[in-house]
Amino acid sequence: MSPITLFPEVSADALAVDAVIRKALHSDVALIRQVADYIVLAGGKRLRPVLLLLSARAAGYRGDAHATLAAVIEFIHTATLLHDDVVDESALRRGRRTANAVFGNAASVLVGDFLYSRAFQMMVSVGNMPVLSTLADATNTIAEGEVLQLMHCRDADLDVGRYLQVIRFKTAKLFEAAARIGAQLAGLPPAAEQGMAQFGLHVGTAFQLIDDVLDYSGDESQTGKHLGDDLAEGKATLPLIHTMRHGSPAQAQLVRDAIEHGGRDDLTAIVAAIEATGALDETRRIADREVELAIAALPPLAEPTLRESLIRFAAFSVDRNH
Repeated sequence: MSPITLFPEVSADALAVDAVIRKALHSDVALIRQVADYIVLAGGKRLRPVLLLLSARAAGYRGDAHATLAAVIEFIHTATLLHDDVVDESALRRGRRTANAVFGNAASVLVGDFLYSRAFQMMVSVGNMPVLSTLADATNTIAEGEVLQLMHCRDADLDVGRYLQVIRFKTAKLFEAAARIGAQLAGLPPAAEQGMAQFGLHVGTAFQLIDDVLDYSGDESQTGKHLGDDLAEGKATLPLIHTMRHGSPAQAQLVRDAIEHGGRDDLTAIVAAIEATGALDETRRIADREVELAIAALPPLAEPTLRESLIRFAAFSVDRNH
């Protein structure tokens, strides 16, 4: 079930976001329209836009700029996906062929650039300098996260601290920005704004941790990706780091070899090692702790009912199968 379905309290806002997205995707260049439609309108979860909508309304915002900014958040996220899939040479996302598999790498990269630049046109049109600063900083941090991840590709010595830094930069930063922008639109004081930002950061971290769990335990028909995709790309995620630290020497070497050389040839044995060491349960435990930290960071808000919706949103980030 999608977040939009789970949070009917912002369903009207979500429809407004869809309208903004469809209008903003227009380009006189046919290939841009074709690729952008393929990826943006493919039925993604829209998790980050929903977080922005909930945050703004919970904080007491009554305007309509949040719809434009939620679309901006989705465009930035989609641009990162287009670029990610090229870098990772991915062929499947959300159960469909990736844009680079259909249209080629060059088209995917260039349309990703179009989405970034269109996002900046849209955010400037809102005319809110603090929000513009938040989005510019987030976009830069995400790029740094992408490079950090590339630097640690096939790095079996990646430790937990650096792993968490990568996912906080690469994934959680946009969640943080979405929640912060809701606070900024409503004009919350600095302490409350920071609390909202911390909420988003911890929720985004939890979300990525569960993604890493699902890479070794999910239903492919639900996740829309092949099990072991991260392993094939040489990514040392937390389940693998835990297995190397707590498994037998043979299990640790098995995982190390797979990270350093890529591929799924030993996936069955690696999944068995992951399960034997309790790596998935430990990763879920850390994700649950991130949710606890997120909820603790939430400040008092103008709309208590919608504040409860944010708490449900945090729970959704870990209680899912795709």
